[in-house]
Amino acid sequence: KNHRKMTKQFRKMKVRCPDKQSKAENSAETASELHESEESPDGSDSDSTSDSSSGDDLGSPPTFKVAMWDLNHCDPRKCSGRKLARHRLIKNLKLGQRFPGLVLTPVGTKTVSPEDREIVEKAGIAVVDCSWAKIDQTPFGKMKSPHPRLLPFFVAANPINYGKPCQLSCVEAIAATMFITGFKAEANWYLSKFSWGHSFVSLNEELLERYEKCKTAAEILAAQNDYLENAAQETTQKV
Repeated sequence: KNHRKMTKQFRKMKVRCPDKQSKAENSAETASELHESEESPDGSDSDSTSDSSSGDDLGSPPTFKVAMWDLNHCDPRKCSGRKLARHRLIKNLKLGQRFPGLVLTPVGTKTVSPEDREIVEKAGIAVVDCSWAKIDQTPFGKMKSPHPRLLPFFVAANPINYGKPCQLSCVEAIAATMFITGFKAEANWYLSKFSWGHSFVSLNEELLERYEKCKTAAEILAAQNDYLENAAQETTQKV
């Protein structure tokens, strides 16, 4: 199984991961642009990590808001959040601007769970687009929400951090939240905008199946910890 390839990286880790129909139609029309080739500022083909789609417009666009605070830490040619913003598939928020929905942030105190479905459905999802290398410099206090959340354990599939525990790109974090809160079609729709998007699902297939069976944040954490313990034991047996 996929987790066997990554167990050496986190065998001893104590993981705490960041622990309206017309609107949908407009989003779908805008998304069709993602299947056209783009060029980078220097005239060469843009990086496949940011501007190539899977070629299949899977799932369906959300009817709820999807937003982000962009800290300008990332290379715009490789940033999944920037790509979504260019095609108007995500709303840019300003520092100091409050978001009423669920916000994925490393300073969250509760894990995303199916209990958050109503929050997402009514007020949406927002993510902080910052570099993992600059977490300590990120002004989280200026990005407020009544519903700050952490994601449970996932393995990144984006080309920058492929195979690394918890270091998800913006679109992976958004899709993971959608999967957990029961918006599977919407999650697949966002991932389908990236050539590597399907890899997030295949790489985390077992985890997604485990989380899908949960109902509460406590059950999500229990499923995460059970997965990590099994992975660690499997690695130990091979040594």
